[in-house]
Amino acid sequence: MRSRLQTAPSRRRLLVAISVLAVASTLHSQTNNAASSSSQFQLGSSLEATADPAVPRPNTKPCVVTLLANQAFENFNNPTYTYTPPAACPGPWAKVVFTGDFSIQPGVQFDRTGQLFLGNVNIYFGTTAEPLAKLTDTWHVERDLTDYSALFKTPQAGFASLGNIIGEDGLNSIIFGTFKLEFYPANFINPVPRTADVVLPVTQDGNDSVILNNANPEYTETFTLPTNVESAYLDVIAQSQNQEEQWFLCLPNSVASDVGDCGNTDFRQVNISIDGTPAGVAPVFPWIYTGGVDPGLWIPIPGVQTLNLLPYRVDLTPFAGLLSNGQPHTIGVTVYNAFQFFSTVATLVLYEDHGSKKVTGEVTENTLTAPNPVVVNNVVFDASGNGGGEVTVTSAQDFTISGWVNTSHGRVSTKIDEKVNFSNAQTVTSSATTFGQGVVQTSTVNAKTTTQAGFLVTAKETHVSYPFNINFLETVESNGNIGQVTTVGQNFLRDETETLEGFPIFHSNVSNVLTSGDTATFVASPTGFSLGPNSGQTSKQTYIYQDSLGGCYSRTLTAANNELTGVADQKECKPHFF
Repeated sequence: MRSRLQTAPSRRRLLVAISVLAVASTLHSQTNNAASSSSQFQLGSSLEATADPAVPRPNTKPCVVTLLANQAFENFNNPTYTYTPPAACPGPWAKVVFTGDFSIQPGVQFDRTGQLFLGNVNIYFGTTAEPLAKLTDTWHVERDLTDYSALFKTPQAGFASLGNIIGEDGLNSIIFGTFKLEFYPANFINPVPRTADVVLPVTQDGNDSVILNNANPEYTETFTLPTNVESAYLDVIAQSQNQEEQWFLCLPNSVASDVGDCGNTDFRQVNISIDGTPAGVAPVFPWIYTGGVDPGLWIPIPGVQTLNLLPYRVDLTPFAGLLSNGQPHTIGVTVYNAFQFFSTVATLVLYEDHGSKKVTGEVTENTLTAPNPVVVNNVVFDASGNGGGEVTVTSAQDFTISGWVNTSHGRVSTKIDEKVNFSNAQTVTSSATTFGQGVVQTSTVNAKTTTQAGFLVTAKETHVSYPFNINFLETVESNGNIGQVTTVGQNFLRDETETLEGFPIFHSNVSNVLTSGDTATFVASPTGFSLGPNSGQTSKQTYIYQDSLGGCYSRTLTAANNELTGVADQKECKPHFF
């Protein structure tokens, strides 16, 4: 969490170690003894609670492989493990699911970033909860890894990365994690889906996740790939950290230093290249971690995807013929406008033509260019840091990428039409006793992928949107404390439609909506500020999934005063026809 504090003659943004003195905060007041798994949805509990659904499972009995069991994370060493495919479930599998069960001891600790790798491929990426004062906090995460099945066919080494500090600056909470893979055998009812044939990590000098910043905005890796690639994708996660953890509050460089804010404006985007040529775009989701802005906002309901960051998949299929020509090709990953640093992972996912050893093809159209955001800056500060104003950053990209590949079952042409739009409207106010920022952000991707194989034409339209808003106001009180009032709205929206010869054959949509508000107090002392009591905390998360086959899931969680107050399941699942 970062707070603005008055200094003479100007204000500067500080990284306030809220959790260091969290014991003094009344928001961590849960004292009941509750079992970790059964109490997640106990009313009155402060344990982590998310409305997200579990990964759907087949009805077959899985083989479970434990990667690490009750692993303690109390330093920055990466514990390793050796993976062996399950002999009783040799595959191919109907489903492969990663599960992670975490706990954090009561006490004092920062939120931490956790990752799990197998053969340098990222199979989990998330952040941790901050501890409660008197109760061990617990949470569960899952990720569908079925498409990575090829990765699990052979024995190999892996490791977990979850750096944590114990014994310094009052930090005393150890984090524990148990990580497993569930392999579900296929049967007549649960057939084997088509999965990727090759899963490759895109790394830099063999590193697992790569830090991208102002000085190092891009990383690349060169591959010589199979010569029968029929389709290709890149799974990307770009997680903001350090001074630009809340990148959506960054300001233009011309005024950022006046109030100690992060620079490069409040626009971030992942750009993908192949051999230096633009090849795709991935938006950056405005994740907020459990220590972000105000920790009271996130107990017991964390932000959207906070505990389990999900990758964004970029379709590179128009480049399949190029990638199959037997020559080395370089994949590049850039975070546009990266300031201090983004922790970035990327995984190349390839599907091969099983009927031939070599395919041919080419890219026939590519109108994607680098983003050219428009900045309208009306923010002005005087020499003392007083002032404010509005700044708006917009970016719009409308492009087409097409290509074809000659396969064993004929020529397959792929055309991607994509519109990527971003807007961040920010208001800033600064005076001798107040500092506030408000953001209304929209980030959308409207994509249509049209595939023609012979005379058969299929299409998939995907609409992804990340509406987001945040407002906070800090006020210096007469006793020297700082009061902060914050509201946040986070949304993850995705709508997908598949058509065959223009006729809809499947439609699904996901809505994950969260709102939260809180008033925090930062108590002044000779050595700085510590987190005091909070008040008026309320939050609500609603997750809804529906599809045209009749599938529906909904759950709404509500909280007040940092305790769970309501759980409502399936209330949004009403008859619906697409």
